[in-house]
Amino acid sequence: MEILIGVLGGLGLFLFGMQIMGAGLQKSAGKKLERIIELLTKNRLMGVGVGMVVTGVIQSSSATTVMVVGFVNAGIMKLTQAVGIIMGANIGTTITGQIVSMSIDEIAPISVGIGMILWMTAKKDKQKNIAEILIGLGILFIGMEFLKDSLKPLRELEAFSHMMVSLSHNPLLGVLVGFALTFIVQSSSASIGMLIALASQGVLPLSAALPILYGDNIGTCTTALLSSIGASKNAKRAAIIHLTFNTIGTLLFVLFLANPITHIVTQWDPTNVGRQIANAHTIFNLANVVIQFPFAFVLIKVAMWLVPESADEDYVKVTQYIDDRILETPAIALNNAIKETLHMGSKAKTSLQFAMDSFFQKKYEQTAETFALEREINALEKEVTEFLVKLSNRDISETDRKYIDGLFNSINDIERIGDHADNIAEIITQIDEQKIVFTESSIQALGVMYQTTAQTLSIALEVISNPTKDQIYKVIELENEMDQLQRNARKDHFMRLNANECNTESGVYYLEIVNNLERISDLSSNLVKIVSETVAI
Repeated sequence: MEILIGVLGGLGLFLFGMQIMGAGLQKSAGKKLERIIELLTKNRLMGVGVGMVVTGVIQSSSATTVMVVGFVNAGIMKLTQAVGIIMGANIGTTITGQIVSMSIDEIAPISVGIGMILWMTAKKDKQKNIAEILIGLGILFIGMEFLKDSLKPLRELEAFSHMMVSLSHNPLLGVLVGFALTFIVQSSSASIGMLIALASQGVLPLSAALPILYGDNIGTCTTALLSSIGASKNAKRAAIIHLTFNTIGTLLFVLFLANPITHIVTQWDPTNVGRQIANAHTIFNLANVVIQFPFAFVLIKVAMWLVPESADEDYVKVTQYIDDRILETPAIALNNAIKETLHMGSKAKTSLQFAMDSFFQKKYEQTAETFALEREINALEKEVTEFLVKLSNRDISETDRKYIDGLFNSINDIERIGDHADNIAEIITQIDEQKIVFTESSIQALGVMYQTTAQTLSIALEVISNPTKDQIYKVIELENEMDQLQRNARKDHFMRLNANECNTESGVYYLEIVNNLERISDLSSNLVKIVSETVAI
């Protein structure tokens, strides 16, 4: 019981430290991590590099693969891209094993101490992020040392020694043990850490550790498989690719490459079994990628065969860029939330365009498109709001939290822009039904106002994605211009009314359109003000 309590405590500290360090690394990487993901192309080799870097930053191949499943489910990543990242994630996860196999336990308290001092005195997010990395790294090593000390008594247990010997002679049993261990703790890094801790106490020979290590790589696939439940068929295929890739690699090494890898790692570090395990883990994943990379298309075909297309599949997704699985990496999730906000804004802009084109071109049936888009905008507002709530509950920097607060307001304003476009479409429907006639001057005035409003909204959406002072000033300038156009429109209308050039009924509809256009311009200006208040330019 004492051993079990010690193992649980050490493992808990190890996982906690890894989580803190990963969070600090993510927040430090920030925009860089977003740019790395944006480098994605159909080039699978680049995907391998992206998978390595992202996993090295977030310290979890499972989180990377779950994120990939989310990207595929959202429809913003193809399987040809996903397969490269999944392969790269397996290489990236070996970094943790290399770190914990190093004998630098004595600096762990120093790392925690320096990290805490920096955390308490830091005034900027960047300094706090560095503090988190130091604290997490220190706690990780303290947990590892605690784990090693707890496992020492196992050297005296004859039954445990016999069990280790049986694993050496029965690789399949070792693979099953590794699979079960990783499935339980949901972290291949933690499993590798436990293997290194056992080896460092002299109770786990390399011959017994290797099959368990291979099984760890299959066990880590369960996280992505579970996350794909309820997702699209392509998302399920991405999880299947991960499982197939790791299973094939395990079979290759268990059946054919066990002796070569043992020879290599024992030559490099003849006396340090912990280092041998970490190196074997790295070699296994590197070799697995090199061997299977040319056959990536086969992995895709296997996934397509296991998860076939079905004629009755009816999978409709409202959003285009967000998926709860992407929340595993908050920095990337925020970037995608911004993209989804712009997607929503684009629909609002198109909705207004359909409404006004139906008026100017007398294609009144186009108002139906506005009404359909309004329903989509409302659905998007609900989805994006829920996603932002979940994201705001994650461990994120104060700067990102402030930006998220701004996005809440932005999506609300965009939804209201959609409402005003819908109002205009309803007015135009009534104009058509009642055969209302407008004067040429009033139509021209509405045309100028619409062009100004559309330009204001377009620039405001550009500001959300890439804020610049010039664009912000341009929106403010256009909003002031729109206010003047509204005043002129009302003044000219009353002059026409007094001159009996139009009737009261047409004037009511005319002023309603004018007011809705002006409100859209106001809301577009609000979008810019929110960005200017939350982003340093």
